[in-house]
Amino acid sequence: MNELDPIVGNWYLDLETDQKFEVVAVDEDSGAIEIQYHDGNIDELDFDAWQELNLEPIEPPEDWAAPLDDVEPDDIPYSEMGLEEGGEEWEDGDFPARGDDDAFHEERE
Repeated sequence: MNELDPIVGNWYLDLETDQKFEVVAVDEDSGAIEIQYHDGNIDELDFDAWQELNLEPIEPPEDWAAPLDDVEPDDIPYSEMGLEEGGEEWEDGDFPARGDDDAFHEERE
C-alpha cells in the first residue's frame, strides 16, 4: 500500500510491473485518476486501486517522446500549412472578412 498522492504531471514507476506512467488527471468528485503510460496508453484507476499500487516517484523519462518514435512525418495526415498534398496555397480572399461570422461557417469550394 502506498501513501503517495496522485499529482498531475508527476511520474511514477509501478515496481510490480516495471511500467512508468504520468498522472494526467485527477477527479476527486468521481474518485478517478487518469494515467498515461510511457508507451502512450491511457488508463483510469480509482483511489482504492491507486493505494494498492507499489509505486516509486520518478523523474520524467529523458525519452518522453518514445510513443512517437514509430511515427514518420508522412504518417501524419496534415501539414503545418493545413494543405493537402497537391493543394493550392491559400489566398487572402479565402478568409472571411473580420466580423463576418456567417462566412466563416460556409462551405469552401
